[in-house]
Amino acid sequence: MEYRYLGKSGLQVSVLSLGSWLTFGKQIEDSVAEKMMVTAYESGVNFFDNAEIYAAGESERVMGKILQKQDWRRSSYLVSSKAFFGDGNKLPNETGLSRKHLIEACHAALKRLQVEYLDLFYCHRPDKNTPILETVRAMNTLIEQGKIFYWGTSEWSAQEIMEAHMCAEKYGLIGPTMEQPQYNMFHRAKMEVEFDQIFKTVGLGTTIWSPLASGVLTNKYLDKVPKDTRLSMEGMEWLKENSLTEERLQKLQKIEAIANELETSIAKMAVAWCAKNENVSTVILGASKVHQLEETLTAVDLLPKMTAEIMTKIDDALGNKPQKPSF
Repeated sequence: MEYRYLGKSGLQVSVLSLGSWLTFGKQIEDSVAEKMMVTAYESGVNFFDNAEIYAAGESERVMGKILQKQDWRRSSYLVSSKAFFGDGNKLPNETGLSRKHLIEACHAALKRLQVEYLDLFYCHRPDKNTPILETVRAMNTLIEQGKIFYWGTSEWSAQEIMEAHMCAEKYGLIGPTMEQPQYNMFHRAKMEVEFDQIFKTVGLGTTIWSPLASGVLTNKYLDKVPKDTRLSMEGMEWLKENSLTEERLQKLQKIEAIANELETSIAKMAVAWCAKNENVSTVILGASKVHQLEETLTAVDLLPKMTAEIMTKIDDALGNKPQKPSF
């Protein structure tokens, strides 16, 4: 396993990590979740990603039970939570990024995960109704209390991230260390263009999600749409509509040809493609079956084969490489 520094911090994170969205506490049995965490940990994964909203808090409870049972050294792994959407309750102050909700969400996550502190704590989305300074102060308080070590954002714009850094610098507070954006062959602009200056200036760790574009970047959609995937889950109609477009399925055929050239699967190549970006700190893997995780965990072995020639072939097949401003 390869380890990378999280932005400009001294924290090292495995280039491949394990997430629990749509799976833990919902799509898979707890025993399968445990097998996945053990498989990942034994493969060198040191980061497990979670959030208050995942399965309305049940995902964190499942992960917490597994962490307690395995009794791994606390210094050997990183665990995260994210706050914004709440854990299912929708009364005023039970969602958003107010000081009250962030601190209460942190306490609730600690209890569900059965840990004394969170290594990473994210603002799951920007909150237009809460001043960014209030959010930065709340996160700084949690760090000073030792309840979280690093805080970051998820799906924030470059402007919002920089505003948080400006507030932190002005008032002597700790700014965000990392961002969790979607990044895959079909979703590139934010990582490759919008964040470009932030990577060069204040620095930004990235724990990217959906490297397989919700499973589209796999071999299973080449011929037909299977029924037992996350895209067929109740309530995920929006995800299916955004992911399974005719244009993407046509590009998938071209991507398969390149994967065949490398004697690998589309999924492994898609993960390796994400990890090839030097600004990616870690690629969060998701799976509903252990054998799927075992496959994508070996994507790190494919990195030496992701040459400039192969990357160019992929760009040509996708036809969507973002253009950076010329000025």
